[in-house]
Amino acid sequence: MSPHQFVLFSLVLFMIPNLILAECTCDSEAEERDKNLALKYKIVAIVSILVASAIGVCIPFLGKIIPALSPEKNLFFLVKAFAAGVILATGFIHVLPDAFENLTSPCLKENPWGKFPFTGFIAMVAAIGTLMIDSYATSFYSKSHMSNKAQNTVAVADVEDSGTHVHGHVHGGLASEPSQQLIRQRVVSQVLELGIVVHSVIIGISLGASESPKTIKPLVAALTFHQFFEGMGLGGCITQAKFKSRAVAVMALFFSLTTPLGICIGLGITNSYDENSTTALIVEGSFNAASAGILIYMALVDLLAVDFMSPKLQNDGKLQLGANVSLLLGAGCMSLLAKWA
Repeated sequence: MSPHQFVLFSLVLFMIPNLILAECTCDSEAEERDKNLALKYKIVAIVSILVASAIGVCIPFLGKIIPALSPEKNLFFLVKAFAAGVILATGFIHVLPDAFENLTSPCLKENPWGKFPFTGFIAMVAAIGTLMIDSYATSFYSKSHMSNKAQNTVAVADVEDSGTHVHGHVHGGLASEPSQQLIRQRVVSQVLELGIVVHSVIIGISLGASESPKTIKPLVAALTFHQFFEGMGLGGCITQAKFKSRAVAVMALFFSLTTPLGICIGLGITNSYDENSTTALIVEGSFNAASAGILIYMALVDLLAVDFMSPKLQNDGKLQLGANVSLLLGAGCMSLLAKWA
């Protein structure tokens, strides 16, 4: 994860708790509260979600140990299609409806919240913004790559002119330069992680702040599967991006910790958190809508379109059918989880 993404996410992370500690403007729905039992479920949630997230994001990295999972194999395409379906369904079925519910709540004033479809607008702007970031980041890294390549070419020429025999070292440096496709994969993996972690923190805060065991219990299982499959999708992108081991470890750890961290934040603000306050509804709804726009764009454009239009898939009928089935299964399984979360 690049430094500017880390700073942006950190600001979001520290802003959320302060923004949602507003006064109640609408009565909360009556629900059974049991702080002690709820706390036990939250601890179970932290452990299970952390483990599931870590396992999910690490599965694609096993390609070096299990050849069938390497990016060049058909199984990797099928797993990635399944995970992309999960991410797509997360945006459409889980995150976007929550944003609509928040921003159309009767607790908000009719003017302006009832007079304009802010949820769709924010999601659209987030998707367009993601496209722009995607484009500019790829352009920036490509130009940087070309500049480095030109400098290395000059270095080779200088070495050859001087008659010094160090071709292996210099050409080795050129060979290690990232290709255009690799640069693209790195941008995709970073933008995708940013979109995933934003809504993961929101989910964690909502779960951690709840004191209703009846609400928390089904969420534990649903979010565990949710984070596992999302982790697989993100892990697949990170694998194809071929980051250095340290960067891979940081990105995997960052993803694994986001929802548990959100739960911990929710635990800390349980007594003052009111999900029906005006500020909480607006902040959560806006972040959810933006996250949905990012996830939907990333799933359709950067994950599915790239693989489904690739020569490898287009020239293999069985693989194409398998990828379609995997996509539908992933989207279907995640959609089914909406019954509980």
